[in-house]
Amino acid sequence: MNNDKYVGVDTHEATLVVHVMNGRGKFVMQSIIEPNAIRIRDFFAALRGTVHVAFEEGTQASWLYDLISPLVAETVVCDPRNNKLLHSGNKADKVDAKKLAQLLRLGELKAVYHGDSSTRALKEMVRSYGCLVVDCTRVMNRIKSVFRGRGIRCRGAKVYRKDVRDRWLELLKDPARRDRLNLLYKELDTLKELKDEARRRMLKEARRYSDYNIIKKIPGLGPISAAQILAIVSTPYRFRTKRQFWPYCGLAVVTYTSAEYEIVGGEVRRRKKVIATRGLNQNFNRTLKNVFKSAAESAQRTEVFKKYYQQLIDKRIRPEMARLTVARKIAAITLAIWKKKEEFDPERMSQSSAGSADLS
Repeated sequence: MNNDKYVGVDTHEATLVVHVMNGRGKFVMQSIIEPNAIRIRDFFAALRGTVHVAFEEGTQASWLYDLISPLVAETVVCDPRNNKLLHSGNKADKVDAKKLAQLLRLGELKAVYHGDSSTRALKEMVRSYGCLVVDCTRVMNRIKSVFRGRGIRCRGAKVYRKDVRDRWLELLKDPARRDRLNLLYKELDTLKELKDEARRRMLKEARRYSDYNIIKKIPGLGPISAAQILAIVSTPYRFRTKRQFWPYCGLAVVTYTSAEYEIVGGEVRRRKKVIATRGLNQNFNRTLKNVFKSAAESAQRTEVFKKYYQQLIDKRIRPEMARLTVARKIAAITLAIWKKKEEFDPERMSQSSAGSADLS
């Protein structure tokens, strides 16, 4: 007898709205519970049968996943951007919970990876470092905007240096603007100290993992990039091949075609049409894309990838596409050697794939 239960959970700061249906899609129960660990455990422990649970990615997702997973057979954290059916029809907490349960039962939910908690500490440190980098950049832009607002050119990084700040301040005749700029400089100094501290802690945590030393030796990647890759990906076995890894990194070329087939003499035949491209995929991890794009810029100046990049240019591939190919190559190498637990060997890097083969 089918004893499956499908549970949709619509999460909010104040409540969790839960809808439960059985394996035949029949309504079992609805409940509104407080987002409290004890109450959540009691609720799911009381459910009988094989329980499958779904809720959307959000602020509480990691906490709920760790809390609920040991109590049920399956936990799916879904990406709402890929589940368009959730946005059709009426919008309400109970309606959303019911839709989640229905889509879970039909297998129509695209899951977000939450499977490995071994790198949880490193993930938090990488997030802290990334936020502080963004905050520093934001304050630096504000400092330059003060000068630009008065028609003062301030290209480069000299405007941030402590030893010449007095000269920059003298260019502002308005005392109120000088006071504002002084506060921004103090904010920048504080953020830089915090960023350096976050960087030290992040790298210290990353050194605990043996894979860190493998990844950071790949040309174009360094200690920070290796820590970010390790924290975000967690395990390379999430991706069977490089073609599953590229979309996650935002390096997959999106193709478009239509009316592919025709009937000639009563037989179905594929048309000889050129497949059009539509740029790179839009749903990706932004940190990883920045990592591999920056790695491509750095790697093409190294001895190993300089020749590879030049081969692409010699084949009349546009420079931006050549850099994309280098980024994809580095991502593929990272995945391969991470799985094999081998260090990067420049002699084994295949040069035969230069050109459009990497963009297929």
